[in-house]
Amino acid sequence: MNTAIAPHVLAIDDDPAMRELIADYLGENDLRVTTVATGEEMTRVLSEQAIDVIVLDLRLTGEDGMELARKVRAESTIPIIMVTGRKEEADRVMGLELGADDYITKPFSPRELLARVRAVLRRYKLVQDLLPARDEKRRAYRFGGWELNLRTRRLTSPKGERIELTNGEFSLLQAFCAAPGRILSRDQLLELSRLNRAEVYDRSIDVQILRLRRKIEPDASNPEYIKTERGAGYLFDVPVEVLR
Repeated sequence: MNTAIAPHVLAIDDDPAMRELIADYLGENDLRVTTVATGEEMTRVLSEQAIDVIVLDLRLTGEDGMELARKVRAESTIPIIMVTGRKEEADRVMGLELGADDYITKPFSPRELLARVRAVLRRYKLVQDLLPARDEKRRAYRFGGWELNLRTRRLTSPKGERIELTNGEFSLLQAFCAAPGRILSRDQLLELSRLNRAEVYDRSIDVQILRLRRKIEPDASNPEYIKTERGAGYLFDVPVEVLR
């Protein structure tokens, strides 16, 4: 195990036995693990260390785990796996809509937690691979006569008209332009949108894409650009020019 490159997991749980279990099992499976008991400790670790995924128990004694999740999501795009009770469906729904990436219910096996951590990390890496390198300055994208300016967040039509986009529509179009010719799943579109601070939820992806098609497609009912790949996701089927 190379601890210098192993993904770093931060687990927040006020049960010492659970913290020990998580640290031991994940640590034995090529992950670095830091465990804390409070939101204050979580904030300190996040300010001092690079964390790849957070495992957050929503039922902390004397603290609102949902508020902690909201705080993390407002300040970063670090993936969050929520820990909830079996009867807490409302918490799971609210947490996912706040931007959590997955959930696991107590009691759970360490093996299941490991599988969920690995799945989230794998999905997040796929998304990161679609993004331009940090030192690569992209000014705009052009496709089919359209231009999407990344600095002004403006979309200009082939006729030179400015088309208004919501934050969600802009982020989805930016994601498509960054990966032309590649099928993007809903999970990838959600993560790419989140990295751009857009409020896009799983249940609204299809609605956002429908609205985007109505704005850029010659015929929204027979799309030429954003094509549906059944069971897989969406494909941006048009050449894209990158302007720097």
